[in-house]
Amino acid sequence: MEEIEKMEKTEKSETTIPVVIADDDEGMRTVMRKMIERVEGVKLLGEAKDGKELLALVEEKKPQLVFLDVEMPQMSGVEAARIIQDTDPSVILVFATAHDRYMADAFEVYAFDYLVKPFKLERVLKTLERARDVLLRRTQDAPVPNPTQKVASRTKATAGRLMLRHREGVNFVAMEDILVVQRENRATVLYLKGGVRFVTSESLGDIEERLDPEIFYRCHKSYIINLREIDSITPYGRWTYVVRLCGTQQDALITHERYEELERMFS
Repeated sequence: MEEIEKMEKTEKSETTIPVVIADDDEGMRTVMRKMIERVEGVKLLGEAKDGKELLALVEEKKPQLVFLDVEMPQMSGVEAARIIQDTDPSVILVFATAHDRYMADAFEVYAFDYLVKPFKLERVLKTLERARDVLLRRTQDAPVPNPTQKVASRTKATAGRLMLRHREGVNFVAMEDILVVQRENRATVLYLKGGVRFVTSESLGDIEERLDPEIFYRCHKSYIINLREIDSITPYGRWTYVVRLCGTQQDALITHERYEELERMFS
C-alpha cells in the first residue's frame, strides 16, 4: 500500500476509459482503486462487493473495463462475466483472485488477463496499460452508428443474398457485403460495406444458419466474420486475438482455438 501511495500521479488524457471493480474484500477494492487512479487514461466509475451488484453497476455505468474477483457472494465473478459478455462482448474482463484454479473458467469467458493475489504492482499496472491502449485504439477507430436502419426478426438466404424485412419494406443484401455480425447490447448487429448497420433481435445462431459457410466464420461466441474481408489479426489477451476487417473500423474477437483452425483453413 505504501508503495502505491508513493507513486506519482500522471496527467489524464483527453479520452478516458471507464472502469468498474468488483471484490467482496474492501481492502482489495482500495488497493485496486489506488492503482487505477495512477494510470493515465482510465477512470474508476464505481465499485461492487458481489456479482449481482456488479451487473447492476455495469448496466448503469456502461464501463469498457471490468476488474473482478471470482469468489464473491450472491453471484460468482465467472457467472457475472458470462452475462456481461453476452450483453456486450467488447467489455474487457480482468480477473483478480487469490486462486489460480479458476483460470480455465475465466478464459472460457475470454478474460483479457488473470491476476493471482497477492499480485505485484508492476504486473497490475502493465495489465491496466495494455487494456487501456487496446480500448483507446478501439475508441479512436469506432464508426458512427446508424440507428435508423432496422432488420426484422426473420431473414432468408437465397442465392447468396439475405432478405431483410423492416418497417419500411424489404432490403436484399448481398452476403459478400456483410463484413461482421456481432452481439451488441442484447441484440445482433450486421455491419456492411459502406458503413451500413442493421440491427435484429434474432440470435447470432439464427443469423449464422442463413449465412454461406464458405464465406462466413463463427470466430467467437459473439462474432461472425467474412473470411474474404480479413485484413489482419493481432493479439488481444492471453487466449484471444483481434480481427480487423477491410472496409470497416468495426473489429471482432477470435479465440485461440478458432484462430488455430483459421490458420489450418488458410494453409
